[in-house]
Amino acid sequence: MNAKVEQKDRSHENILASAARLLREKGIAGARVAEVMKGAGLTVGGFYAHFASKEALIDDTIRRTSAALRAELFGRLDAKPKEARAEIVLKRYLSARHRDDIDRGCPLPAVVGEVGTTAPQHRESVREMLEEMTTGLEEHLPPEGPLPRRTIALGLLAMMYGGLSLARALRGSPLSDEMIKACRTLGAFAARAGAEP
Repeated sequence: MNAKVEQKDRSHENILASAARLLREKGIAGARVAEVMKGAGLTVGGFYAHFASKEALIDDTIRRTSAALRAELFGRLDAKPKEARAEIVLKRYLSARHRDDIDRGCPLPAVVGEVGTTAPQHRESVREMLEEMTTGLEEHLPPEGPLPRRTIALGLLAMMYGGLSLARALRGSPLSDEMIKACRTLGAFAARAGAEP
């Protein structure tokens, strides 16, 4: 690979990293091209050598942050007891560390409201993210009981996202910590109860 191609690849990675930070911190509207490029140490003029549009950048960023989140949540689970895996995922997602680490955490709290109102063009990327998260969670749930594993997984994801969003909104208050613990406890109970015959 020649130096020019390597430089373009590095620039592309820097743009995506900058966009991921801004998307998580400020949402879709706040991840403006000028700020993304500034955060990447590049000029705005170079943006279109990497992406066809801001929409393409945001979609790629959602996919990239989703993949990183799945790796964090589902990584090394095969070494854990099967019956504990869903609860481990809940603890990883619904934690004070994840709540406070907005720069590297789940992007959903920052983007879902906008996708539902002012940025519906990113709905497909969010749908893909949730489908992949659902599939990953389903694989780590106990064997199917009275409720389908997909139903449990979707319910747990809604609780995880909602709990994290509320905990971030309440950060710095005791209620924020209570919200995390309550959602984690209820989620673990739901995973076990939904799988029991």
